Amino acid sequence: MAMTLFKYETHLHTAESSKCGASTGADFARHFQALGYRGIFVTDHFLNGNTTVPAELPWEERVAWFCRGYDAAADAGRRLGLDVFFAWEYSYGWAHFLTYGLGRDWLLDHPDLLGWNVLDYFDRVHADGGFIIHAHPFREKVDIVQLIPGKTDGVEVVNAARMDVHNRHALDYAASHGLLATAGSDIHSTRQKRLCGVACPQRLGGGGDYLAALVSGEAVVFDERQCVPVPG
Repeated sequence: MAMTLFKYETHLHTAESSKCGASTGADFARHFQALGYRGIFVTDHFLNGNTTVPAELPWEERVAWFCRGYDAAADAGRRLGLDVFFAWEYSYGWAHFLTYGLGRDWLLDHPDLLGWNVLDYFDRVHADGGFIIHAHPFREKVDIVQLIPGKTDGVEVVNAARMDVHNRHALDYAASHGLLATAGSDIHSTRQKRLCGVACPQRLGGGGDYLAALVSGEAVVFDERQCVPVPG
């Protein structure tokens, strides 16, 4: 008997909170529920990236606005039976770091966050139980590649928005440094055809379970809805 695998989207941008997003959080919840996914991680661009949030607002209002896409997805997910988890994509130049395992309260508790050195950001995320995946570390038309292997937990080795050659570079990078390997669609619209993510034998309860599944090797990446183990 074949094992049942729970599918998760790990990299998603909503129209409410990311300037590049074309579909709403609720649209995404309906989309992935219809595709048979168990859950999604909403990873909108953080306030130092391609965000819709006005910079002049007080910190609490900025965080509330930033969470709009997640909140819409979570509300729809509760009605549909889809698990929706909170995360974000932190920017450091052209380097983008998906941050999991922390919540909005953590953001509210650190109104000086945008003034931190990037290495301090990594350290403080880890100190409070979060973890960091380097999203699409190699991208077309980006001449300066910024890698932080000593403080990164894992690498997005399959990104649906990247060319195969760049995903291969990402896989080589992860293997060279012994970093966890994962995948995500980097989806901005429900019209996107290629989907990538992770499938797990156990239902995830949040970012901590996601990390545990990657560490244990139970999570496998899939590309275009076909589950395959990460080469290595």
